Amino acid sequence: MPLDQLTDEEIDSEGKEMSFLDHLEELRWHIIRAAGAILVFMIVAFIFIEEIFDKVLLAPSKTDFWTYRQMCKLADYTGYADLCVKDLDFKLQALGFSDQFTMSMTSSFFIGLCFAFPYAFWEVWRFIKPGLRQSEKNAARGGVFYVSFLFLLGLMFGYYIVTPLAVNFLVNYRLSDQIQNNIDITSYISTIVTLSLGCALIFQMPIVAFVLSKVGVLTPKFMKEYRKHAWIVILIVAGVITPSPDLYSQILVAMPLMLLYEVSIIVSGSIERARLKEMRELTK
Repeated sequence: MPLDQLTDEEIDSEGKEMSFLDHLEELRWHIIRAAGAILVFMIVAFIFIEEIFDKVLLAPSKTDFWTYRQMCKLADYTGYADLCVKDLDFKLQALGFSDQFTMSMTSSFFIGLCFAFPYAFWEVWRFIKPGLRQSEKNAARGGVFYVSFLFLLGLMFGYYIVTPLAVNFLVNYRLSDQIQNNIDITSYISTIVTLSLGCALIFQMPIVAFVLSKVGVLTPKFMKEYRKHAWIVILIVAGVITPSPDLYSQILVAMPLMLLYEVSIIVSGSIERARLKEMRELTK
């Protein structure tokens, strides 16, 4: 009988039964392959680390960065001159003896992690998938693509939107004109990494909604009832990750997060409709 015509029970009965140690061994190899992919991208990034540092990591510290140019265009269009970033008055410095080498290694690791994330998640999915029933596999079809896409989308959002807004505000904030901004390179890189990866994780909201709806913890009715509360939380989060008091900046960050929340409602609703349809078929 073809595999696609077998029931879940028949598939389970014909499948290979693995012991706990076998599962650990299988998991170990998936982790090794995922770590290997990260290591390969890390090595490639380390080889080109000078170009990456100058053109990618240090780019938000320069006024000719793409985001700042667009903000100046928006300032000309709206007449709100404060949007245009004309000066970033700070200097980067390495305080520790090995700070520059350490930052090279650390930056290479995070770059390797970002590029290898789709493959690493695919390895995790390959380990989880055999334990799912056929109906669950069908429901999660395309999961690797959506998780990877949202991760990369959030990463770009954090790098091109949140990071330059934060950098612009923090370096131009002044307690006194006598205080100069000599920023430690460790602090600068950690800020970029935290904001970019933080946004990449926040953009997983629809995936989290899918999983929680699948296990029955989350419903679209609940999300709709607490929509206003969620929007307030999103505005607070936008204010935290965008320290600028500028209303335009906070709205610019909050709008995609609100859109993700609405997408999460749609995802949760589709799961609930599928569950209700399955229940009606079982009661026939």
